[in-house]
Amino acid sequence: MRSSVEKRSGIVGKHKTSVSLEDEFWSGVKEIAAVRQTTCSNLLSHINNDRQSGKLSSAIRLFVLQHYQDRAQRVSPSKL
Repeated sequence: MRSSVEKRSGIVGKHKTSVSLEDEFWSGVKEIAAVRQTTCSNLLSHINNDRQSGKLSSAIRLFVLQHYQDRAQRVSPSKL
């Protein structure tokens, strides 16, 4: 599977920034924002404010991954 990386610019917090993410992660950000009834910019600001360290792009990937892992866990709990 090959995914393209797309760079997007926007306002995160009160700062203009650019973030490069794979298309699938951008789709995840859009879906999560819609579910939470917020904008992508507000969601990215939330992720930025909560990150402990590292790059914003990494924090976004981890946030999206955690969202879908949590959702999968609710749908079919592990029987470990």
